[in-house]
Amino acid sequence: MPATTEEYARPATPPDTSSLAEVREAARECTACHLYKRATQTVFGEGPKDAPIMLVGEQPGDYEDVAGKPFVGPAGKIMDRALEEAGIDRKEVYVTNAVKHFKWEPRGKRRIHQKPNSREIAACRPWLEAELRLVKPKLLVCLGATAAQAIFGPSFRVTRERGKVLSSKFAPRVLATVHPSSLLRQPDEQSREREYKRFVVDLRAALKATGEGIEI
Repeated sequence: MPATTEEYARPATPPDTSSLAEVREAARECTACHLYKRATQTVFGEGPKDAPIMLVGEQPGDYEDVAGKPFVGPAGKIMDRALEEAGIDRKEVYVTNAVKHFKWEPRGKRRIHQKPNSREIAACRPWLEAELRLVKPKLLVCLGATAAQAIFGPSFRVTRERGKVLSSKFAPRVLATVHPSSLLRQPDEQSREREYKRFVVDLRAALKATGEGIEI
């Protein structure tokens, strides 16, 4: 059965350029999948072009969709705190998402996050590939299952490979950990604190794996 307009997705076509600014500008007009129709705007990556570490999450959330910037909501605040504790200056890393538009469903007056599907992730992958090609990070950190599976394929399990330095065709060194939003979903304060500490340990491992002095 042919795909409906709602389901339709094709690979995005970033411009062949060495300018990250030109790629970011082109991404503003992306219509490779249907998600652009309900999102406020494209939320592209941010950070220095020579960043030694790139962090990639799943997709922008409600706060990011409105602001047009990645990781500025509650999960982003947890990530910032953890980065600082791990000895990493956020201004020195490149932060992005596997999917650049917010996928959501209405619940009352709120917009609730929906997990992007494989077609949407595949449609958006060329933007992530362009970011990796231009930034050339020494280490890519995948935050959560969606980001990790965008890099390693659908069989990848963060629970199995968490904190290990791996390699992929997209980046020479990759480390997978949880998405900081998972810390917000912990059932109690004790669990939150335990998982937060594990997250910081993973980020310290990421810093060590780069061999870079980007401490605060």
